Amino acid sequence: MEAYFSQIAAVVDRALVAGERHATWFSAEQSDFVRMNRGKVRQPGRVVQRYVDIRLIRGERHATHSLSLTGDLAADTRSIVDAITGLRSALPELAEDPHLLLPSVIASSSTTRGGAMPSADAMVETILGAANGQDLVGLLAAGPVYRGFCNSEGQRNWHATTTFNLQWSLYHRTDKAIKSTYAGFAWDDAELQRRMVSAVERLALISRPPKSLQPGKYRAYLAPGAMEEIASLLCWGGFSGRALATQQSALARLKGEARLDSRVSISEDTAGGVAPAFQAEGFARPSQIALIADGALVGSLVSPRTAREFDLQANGANAYEIPESLTMAGGALPERDALAALDTGLAIGNLHYLNYSDRPACRMTGMTRFATFWVENGRVVAPVDVLRFDDTIYRMLGDKLEALTAERELLLESNTYGSRMLTSVTLPGALLSEMQFTL
Repeated sequence: MEAYFSQIAAVVDRALVAGERHATWFSAEQSDFVRMNRGKVRQPGRVVQRYVDIRLIRGERHATHSLSLTGDLAADTRSIVDAITGLRSALPELAEDPHLLLPSVIASSSTTRGGAMPSADAMVETILGAANGQDLVGLLAAGPVYRGFCNSEGQRNWHATTTFNLQWSLYHRTDKAIKSTYAGFAWDDAELQRRMVSAVERLALISRPPKSLQPGKYRAYLAPGAMEEIASLLCWGGFSGRALATQQSALARLKGEARLDSRVSISEDTAGGVAPAFQAEGFARPSQIALIADGALVGSLVSPRTAREFDLQANGANAYEIPESLTMAGGALPERDALAALDTGLAIGNLHYLNYSDRPACRMTGMTRFATFWVENGRVVAPVDVLRFDDTIYRMLGDKLEALTAERELLLESNTYGSRMLTSVTLPGALLSEMQFTL
């Protein structure tokens, strides 16, 4: 695939005329998808696709054409030449872009992550064997995903990563289910078996009569799956250089005197995630960008346009300035001791439907989902009926944070609308002395 990308780059270069430049983004995948329901395979399939976004630039005018490629170089060459011809005719009609910013240095790179893994058939056989007749519903997505960038100055960037992402639920009845995930670069049958055993054990607990709680404040342990939803909401504008500069970020108060707990450190960790070390305009990404350190805001994600408009330093952020490899430092609490440390309160495995109830205060609301249990003296007593929380990040990761787990979990984005996404978070669990529930 890398050789094919190099051929496409050469085609685009040759199609230019004097005074023109280009910045071209390439994306492709060879993915196996397997949907399972009631413990059986229902929809297996493979997706092979290639796309290219060609931005033609003359002075400060630019336009982009996106097209699907066939893999046949002759046919793709004709499509690319036609696309550039159309862009060339459109440029004179466009206004100059005062915020256009392109790399001033050539920073080529080539990275390959992950390697050989079992076939999708073998992984599914292991999954269903471990489920052992349980009512399992889930989706396995696996295989290589590719990203590339090239420009008329000769810069070439290549990123290939091979991963798997398994998300599944074991159902008891109606809305009673246990959701689990397993994702990474290297498949391990023993680790899948361990996670399945844990899911089956929790499924037995969820069959107990549920406990209804009144609105109020309760001690809570948030598993990494629940923390993922909180982190995902923060990612939408929270760490954006533009949103912080215009006071629209939910974390804007951190620019003042507000602080999170000193144990909270969050960064964009490109070296440890699945995202490429470059973005669509060709700017390189540092291996790590500190965003929050020891509870204080120390950085942001700055796209080229934001850098040009607000006189900031671009640091490889995408156009939306959303983290693609967010990571949060772990703490000192062993995960196996989390329920003992909780003692009495809520063990929350998943959250969903999160949104801001007061963005400037970074107050968010959402619902518990799937495996949420009431714990007494460190032991699960009963599943808990659905609850709605409403609380601020300054409490949950601030003065109400008691501990973070030492172990962290890599969670890959499961969104496959259009294609698999190269986005991940690496998060610990969090023990809170108090979390506020309104329903």
